[in-house]
Amino acid sequence: MGGFDVAELLIVLGVIVFSMVLHELAHGIVAYFLGDETAKEDGRLTLNPLKHLDPVMSLLLPLMSALMGGAVFGGAKPVPVNFSKLKGGVWGMALVAFVGPLTNFVLAFISFLLLELGGVGANSEILGKILFAMLSVNLGFGVFNLIPIPPLDGSRILYVLMPDRVRELMDKMESIGIFVVYALIIFGGSLFSYIMTGAINGIYNVFFWIIGK
Repeated sequence: MGGFDVAELLIVLGVIVFSMVLHELAHGIVAYFLGDETAKEDGRLTLNPLKHLDPVMSLLLPLMSALMGGAVFGGAKPVPVNFSKLKGGVWGMALVAFVGPLTNFVLAFISFLLLELGGVGANSEILGKILFAMLSVNLGFGVFNLIPIPPLDGSRILYVLMPDRVRELMDKMESIGIFVVYALIIFGGSLFSYIMTGAINGIYNVFFWIIGK
């Protein structure tokens, strides 16, 4: 099991669920404040994980990646958003998309600070494991969701910068994009993992730079 014991596996699972829920809740809250109540009407403005999690993307995929010792990544059921109701048009859509990965990066940075500056891991082994899982899981989720393939958040952010022809192509990919992502993971496993790990290490370096190390 890649060096995981039962306690560590439960910690990682708990962190995955917690992180996914906050990611999706952030999408829904920002959409609500930008004028779209679709997520609220669908019951997605909640901390109830059953409303947000997808068995494959939210649990199986991140657990498998964690057990194999690579970058932990995954996604959840997309929050329903009626983009025509959002203030700011495509820019509003980009903001709704960006706040999800941003939430993950904020959680990762808080965990990083507690580990590096607070000495929390040295005082409590269990809390140290929880914080390390929070750091690694949220970095993985944040980077994964910034991949610019529909329906991942990165595509919504990139959408605002693209010409109409590219936007039309991205619109057409909405229904099949997730299968493209699966194909990248399955058939480009080592390369995909290499890119993910490189991006995550780059963010680690930014964190260290911020605290002057």
